[in-house]
Amino acid sequence: MSEAHNDRLSVLTDRMVDSYCDLEIIGHLDRNPLPAIESVVEIARELKQLLFPGFLQRRTLREADAIDFAATRLLSLHERLTELVACTLFYADQSRQQGANVESDDSRVAGMQEQGLLASTDAVVHDFLLALPRIRRLLATDVQAAYDGDPAAQNADEIICCYPGLEAILHYRLAHELHQLGVPLVPRMMTEWAHSRTGIDIHPGARIGPGFFIDHGTGVVIGQTCEIAEHVRLYQGVTLGALSFDQDSDGNLVRGTKRHPTIERKVVIYANATVLGGHTVVGAHSVIGAGVSVTRSVPPNTVVTIEKPSLRFRQAS
Repeated sequence: MSEAHNDRLSVLTDRMVDSYCDLEIIGHLDRNPLPAIESVVEIARELKQLLFPGFLQRRTLREADAIDFAATRLLSLHERLTELVACTLFYADQSRQQGANVESDDSRVAGMQEQGLLASTDAVVHDFLLALPRIRRLLATDVQAAYDGDPAAQNADEIICCYPGLEAILHYRLAHELHQLGVPLVPRMMTEWAHSRTGIDIHPGARIGPGFFIDHGTGVVIGQTCEIAEHVRLYQGVTLGALSFDQDSDGNLVRGTKRHPTIERKVVIYANATVLGGHTVVGAHSVIGAGVSVTRSVPPNTVVTIEKPSLRFRQAS
């Protein structure tokens, strides 16, 4: 390369590095590593194999081989999750300590032992893996709800293989368990990866009961503090969101408050409806019609629809 080219490259490099300091909010220098999205995706795929045995294998999984299959998957997941959760908990702990130096792997492990983070990691991974049979039972109710709610569904196999709603719910249920165990960042990475694949955005902090069905799904949004009871059905474009965001005296957003609605049991919400607000409750067995916007509570056994304008037909010229 010419000397002039090298000079230009040197100037550009200096400007780029200066921007690292000026725009620190989008930099991650002198800090501990973040969890890798590739690791999160690989773990999510392996969990799906374990939860839906026989669906993602190239060869027939025989019942006689189920113990070996489960043991092998669980061992692999234990190793992968331990590494991922340890990285995440250490990152979160060090993020609370501004100005901490980057440490080597050996000193980082020693620090984690001193702070009890390795013990925390072991407990989190153990509790998460212990929850998998319960998550399977929840997913079975979700598959059944999809079959009961969609006349186009031929069988459970089609739902598990093809339905984006179930894909989003699967990743939500896994992410929610990690969220409840106090794992930072990873649950959101998991649900946002599912969001990119399905068009369905479910925050891992939401609380969703069994028998949940999202039909079609594209454009569905379920906020962090939303509470959804059992046997609720949503269609595409539904938003369960916040009506407004409270601010403190300095104008900063107040976090940790209930901002999203509560949906009681056996509610159906049709396409492109919007239900907003932390104090909004949609009562049990109610129906929210397509395109409706709800910002106040709905009593149980209520049908809410928009009175449609009349259509006008005329001869084309």
